[in-house]
Amino acid sequence: MAKVDSKGRIVLPQEVRERLGITPGTEVEIREEDGKAVVKPEDDPERIIDRMEQLVEETSSHGGETTPLDEGSDPVAQKHRDAVQRGAQKDSDE
Repeated sequence: MAKVDSKGRIVLPQEVRERLGITPGTEVEIREEDGKAVVKPEDDPERIIDRMEQLVEETSSHGGETTPLDEGSDPVAQKHRDAVQRGAQKDSDE
């Protein structure tokens, strides 16, 4: 049985996540239905894209100028940048 922590978070059991295709970063809809909490993974690509665009807009309006990463930058940031570049390259190759 899962427990709710002090921030209202619940860890979904691995078997449930696998059956529903919920992976890290998956957006889910949470609603009440007949006195029960229902968790449904978002599967409409248009809604996901709309939400991503909204988040980018909100973030960019709050941020200042950014500086490019150099060779001596944070290794975690470098790893993320490399992953994004690989994903962008993969998309352009398809």
